[in-house]
Parts: sequence; C-alpha cells; structure tokens
Amino acid sequence: MSFKAGDKVRILSCEDDPRAKGRTGRIVDEVQPGPLTGGRWTVNGISLFIGPVLCHTSELEVIR
Repeated sequence: MSFKAGDKVRILSCEDDPRAKGRTGRIVDEVQPGPLTGGRWTVNGISLFIGPVLCHTSELEVIR
C-alpha cells in the first residue's frame, strides 16, 4: 500500500515509538520513503507528548 501526504492513519504498531500504538496521525511524506528512513513513513500529529514517528507500511492503516 502507498500513502500520500495528509492521509489520516491509525498506528497499529510502531517500532520507532511503542507509545504511538493505537493512536492516529497524518502522513508527512510527499514521496515514497527511501533509504534515509529505512523505507518507513513519517507520521506526525499523534500527541502533544509524542513527536513524529517512523512507521513501516505494515504498521499503518488508512482511516477513511
């Protein structure tokens, strides 16, 4: 699955920060993630106390 910037997603799990699990946020990336992020998507807007996190595609679910 591919995401686009602004997509609202539910975080099913997050290796980068386990506190993000079960929360929602928005995709930041304008293009497919590359080697710099290890192929992970940047998700922001999760919580006041949780900064942007990097998540694999399998860790995310689009909210329609």
